[in-house]
Amino acid sequence: MSIIELDDLEAGELSVEFEGREPWDLLEWALDRFGDSLALSTAFQDGDVALIDMAYRIDPSVRVFSIDTGRLPQETHDLVEDLRERYQGLRLELLSPDAVQLQRLVDRNGPNLFRRSVEGRLLCCNVRKVRPLNRILASLDAWVTGLRRDQWASRAEIRKVEIDHDHDAIVKLNPLAEWTEEEVWDYLRDHEVPIHPLYAQGYTSIGCAPCTRPIAKGEPTRAGRWWWE
Repeated sequence: MSIIELDDLEAGELSVEFEGREPWDLLEWALDRFGDSLALSTAFQDGDVALIDMAYRIDPSVRVFSIDTGRLPQETHDLVEDLRERYQGLRLELLSPDAVQLQRLVDRNGPNLFRRSVEGRLLCCNVRKVRPLNRILASLDAWVTGLRRDQWASRAEIRKVEIDHDHDAIVKLNPLAEWTEEEVWDYLRDHEVPIHPLYAQGYTSIGCAPCTRPIAKGEPTRAGRWWWE
């Protein structure tokens, strides 16, 4: 942590200030305020790659990170290459789980423990995703996510600027909070941003290969994640 900090009151005031403004306005402010102690988190979903495009246009040296769980589909790695080609010099860090922790997990529970119980799935996610995320967030003052209010009910109240009390009270920025899915896809088309190939196959929420499937017509967006539960 650096000396650059916000409290809940200031975060709330800033969130009100940026309400109704475009995502890139918040990104520009954040990059200026936090500089290299800010990073953009991406799982290569639609909103994530839109934010990469916006942030890169403001500052090509913006830091971007993603968690490579070791179980991602090949199409995700293909998109990584497309993004590197499109955004020359992009600072995209692919973070891996701790090798010793991962080996211990597999030795004790097998490679597919997530299929046997919710507890097993949560344990797998913890080792492969949560712990690597916690490690990088511990080194930052602020991070950017692609969360939107229209994604599902639990996100309906998210603010554009928040204090992340789950991660040592660093600043959490949600520039797309106000946008709809349609606005995100309009941006992607207008700016010809590379998108995940699996969207064309009916996927709407893309994570690890064994935990993600296409959805059927009429199913909720997240129905393709951990569907066996």
